[in-house]
Amino acid sequence: QVQLVESGGGLVQAGGSLRLSCAASGSIFRLNNMGWYRQAPGKQRDWVATITSGGFTNYADSVKGRFTISRDNAKNTVYLQMNGLKPEDTAVYSCNADHIGQGRYWGQGTQVTVSS
Repeated sequence: QVQLVESGGGLVQAGGSLRLSCAASGSIFRLNNMGWYRQAPGKQRDWVATITSGGFTNYADSVKGRFTISRDNAKNTVYLQMNGLKPEDTAVYSCNADHIGQGRYWGQGTQVTVSS
């Protein structure tokens, strides 16, 4: 089992920044890709960014150039630095971790609200 706990969400004005963290615990030795998704009210959950165990990153077009995903393997933590936030970035952000052999785990989510 893997437990994921997100933190860092909150309320910010448009143009501002937030840094989300997702700490993994439990069976972490076989974690592969980690990433972030988001779900706005009344909408489907959308992929935001992914980072591999080797540090390769990939981003949704909507956040490319504004968001940065990073990973500290020593702390078993993945981060999402969000700059230039827009009201349309408002959503519940959830991190995920892919475990080799056990599948995908999800965190509980953290709310990000961007006011105009």
